[in-house]
Amino acid sequence: MPDLPTPQDAAEAALFTECWDAVLSYADLCTAGSTAATQLATEAFALGMREARTDGTAKGVGRRAPRLPVIPLLLTAVRTTAAAWETAGQGHRLDPDLRLWLNSDKAARYTGPPLQRPLALRGLRDMQEHDADLLWLAEVEALPLSVVARRLGLDPAHLPEELAQVRGLFRDRSHRNHLDTPMAPQCRSYARLLDAVTRATAADTPADLSRHLATCVQCAEAAACLRLHGGGLPGALAGGVIGWGGLAYLERRRRAAEVRLGAGRPEPADAGPPNPGAHKARVVRSGLLVTAVLVSLLALAVSMMPAGGSMDDGAAVPTDRQPVADPGVTVPSPSATSGPVASPTPSAAGSTSARKNPDPEPQGTTSSAAHDDKKPNPATSASATCEVRYELVNQWPDGFQATVTVTTDEALDDWRVAWSFKDGQKVGQMWDASYAQDGSRVTADAADYNRSVRAGADLAFGFLASWQGTNSPAYAFTLNGHSCSKA
Repeated sequence: MPDLPTPQDAAEAALFTECWDAVLSYADLCTAGSTAATQLATEAFALGMREARTDGTAKGVGRRAPRLPVIPLLLTAVRTTAAAWETAGQGHRLDPDLRLWLNSDKAARYTGPPLQRPLALRGLRDMQEHDADLLWLAEVEALPLSVVARRLGLDPAHLPEELAQVRGLFRDRSHRNHLDTPMAPQCRSYARLLDAVTRATAADTPADLSRHLATCVQCAEAAACLRLHGGGLPGALAGGVIGWGGLAYLERRRRAAEVRLGAGRPEPADAGPPNPGAHKARVVRSGLLVTAVLVSLLALAVSMMPAGGSMDDGAAVPTDRQPVADPGVTVPSPSATSGPVASPTPSAAGSTSARKNPDPEPQGTTSSAAHDDKKPNPATSASATCEVRYELVNQWPDGFQATVTVTTDEALDDWRVAWSFKDGQKVGQMWDASYAQDGSRVTADAADYNRSVRAGADLAFGFLASWQGTNSPAYAFTLNGHSCSKA
């Protein structure tokens, strides 16, 4: 497996960090396991960056050849590398549905004659790279405009207007390419009507055109690219440029953006309006903590009350009696701890979900209260045992990539993995989990889509981190508070 290319300068190192998560996210969709996903992402990343560097050194030599922006360029490199795996007899490592797609006429469209390729792919390639970058980051990667402005060096105040202009440019390129595409006479007869209907925001689609769009893939793709209103543009871009798994990738990127911008992470001053869902989740968590403290204080007062002090005459009061609490809340015994009382853990009888958190902690938060693996754990087996494999995938002068794979002996409804670093390493990005770091201790919580783990199966996630001087392996791994042995 080839190593990731070494960044040539600080700007390219930042670009690597921005792009790697996207590449690995799509590679994970394309493969049948985390190890294969990492290898596919690494090979594709090296291939895509070589292409990007080649195009970069050729700038200024004649007319610029059409080229995708960096992230979609790397995503298409994943598709190309997956096709190479299939040809080389490694198709068993790919998703079965992807293998079917790679051997179909649908995949051939992406590498066939240019005029037969998907309209979104052609339209994005025809745009100036700066404009195409803006469109992709805002529409597909779902980044807030303030983040897009910082990444591209634009003025946030004028970015909404510029994004509207770029959408219009994409529509114009798509319309021109649609007219240039060889098409059947019936499709040609609908071309002008399709342009008019998609240009107006309130126009009704005639019945005959609607029936035609239901049966003609080529015209349906054109309609998705030409209609800027209605929220279909991100799907048209992702499906038309990436191909197989484009919509699933789009959904993953939106979930990742929601996690990054969730509660607990300090927002920049220009980060936009607050998230009302995040505020509601914080209020609920604070309320539960206050309730637990009050119940525990009451329990302590009752336990210290002398026998018969204020009860019915002759009634003996055990000194360890606990107050009656809500059956859905487990109250810690006051004799078991003398420190602050932790947030109550929902029991299986009092909750419809073992761990239902409407606002998962975002990447990068330093809130130890939300992720301390010594707090009550998710509702899983009380004696979960596990083995862990910590793999250093790649390393460069000030950063590295690693994966963590944990094998659990018992089925889990949710999981939280924690570990420590001894050399001051700092996690900067994580995929397939959300994370928090408090000093040397890092905790990773399951994502919404990978919480359940079968007995004997693996859970896996990866991350990027920084280091200086020495990069010793992580140690002291725990799964839901229980120590894990090294595999």
